Amino acid sequence: MIKFTRKCFHIKTSLFHRNLTTQTGRKKLVILGTGWGGYSLLRNIDKKVFDVVVISPRNYFLFTPLLASTTVGTLEFRSIIEPVRNVRFRQTADFHLSYATKVDRDNKVLHCESVLQPGLGYTLNYDKLVLAVGARSNTFNVPGVEEHAFFLKDIPDARKIRNRIIQNIELSLHPGLDENERKRLLNFVIVGGGPTGVEFGAELYDWIEQDVARVYHQRKDQVHVTLVESNQILSSFDERLRHFAEKKIKERDRFKLVKSSVTRVTSDCVKLSNGEDLPCGLVVWSTGLSPTQFVKSLDVQKNKSGQILTDKYLHVIGDTTDSVYALGDCADIKDNSLPCIAQVAERQGEYVANLLCGKADKEFTFQSKGMLAYVGHYQGVSDIPNMKMQGITSWFLWRSAYLTKLGSWRLRMQVPMDWTKAILFGRDISRFD
Repeated sequence: MIKFTRKCFHIKTSLFHRNLTTQTGRKKLVILGTGWGGYSLLRNIDKKVFDVVVISPRNYFLFTPLLASTTVGTLEFRSIIEPVRNVRFRQTADFHLSYATKVDRDNKVLHCESVLQPGLGYTLNYDKLVLAVGARSNTFNVPGVEEHAFFLKDIPDARKIRNRIIQNIELSLHPGLDENERKRLLNFVIVGGGPTGVEFGAELYDWIEQDVARVYHQRKDQVHVTLVESNQILSSFDERLRHFAEKKIKERDRFKLVKSSVTRVTSDCVKLSNGEDLPCGLVVWSTGLSPTQFVKSLDVQKNKSGQILTDKYLHVIGDTTDSVYALGDCADIKDNSLPCIAQVAERQGEYVANLLCGKADKEFTFQSKGMLAYVGHYQGVSDIPNMKMQGITSWFLWRSAYLTKLGSWRLRMQVPMDWTKAILFGRDISRFD
């Protein structure tokens, strides 16, 4: 009787991929991640030159600038995701719904574990490896954040937030509920005044004004939103635009801006450094990024924030095999730090695709196309080179720009339909797990 162990499985898998590369005459490129950087690389790489394999725990690309809109039903979840397999892989098995767990750079071997069947491990050989695994939310080691706060990084996060918002509203209507508990349930706290925090607050404000007033009219005046930011909101924007956004927030009833830092999050309260306690039914945490566990485990040079250091060609510093690259939020260019934003990662993915195919020989350079943010009530701010805009014209630009940037015609049809439905019929307030 022949007994196949996992070790045998690893060996057979490795041999299979070595033979595949030899038979096709193409080098094997393995991409980790399907975010802005990885997806851009996948779409731009010349598949006549490389056999491309993608490893990711999710099988879709997420258009993150519109993620906040899904938390209250302005957009539906599937309207901002594009299945990765629509890019058309040469072989069906060239996409793996898995995590990377270890990189053996000397032997050019990647260790992976299945998302669908935890414990199922395997290895892959590569000729070129690109790390585009993104980053996770930074809790700054504040007690209680991991246990009690919600993050807003992916579709599952948005679904949890949406369910909690509806749950709190519905629960507040139950008879016999203590009045203090009712007030707590209807107070929503957002920690972090960057674009994600501000835009989520804006979407939540619109939902309260337009849909809570329509469907839960007896609760409209009881729902409150608190945005906590220790410094300035939208700190990367022009000063005039920051002031405009702050003014609009302060003008709103039941929308409070608190300038303080958070010292602890509990199941029913946010504690601030100024001594104030904020009883609340939902905490959304959006205060920066930190490295994933996989990036932490890599034996490579990193910056103070834990990002992988690369040279100006996005090649991982210290990689003697000249085969490993890193881009997007998980990486940082030595002596040329760039912001962790979608357009940087997207541009880097395109650059690496050209570099690997011999179409680029100069170091990577980045010039921002500008920043956009929605601040609620059909108002926006646009910080574009040589042009600063605010108000309804900026909101129109915000929607137009993102609509054209969506990855497929399917999404470009679905998003306007969702926007139209929300205006004509209101947002969907159904709660489902």
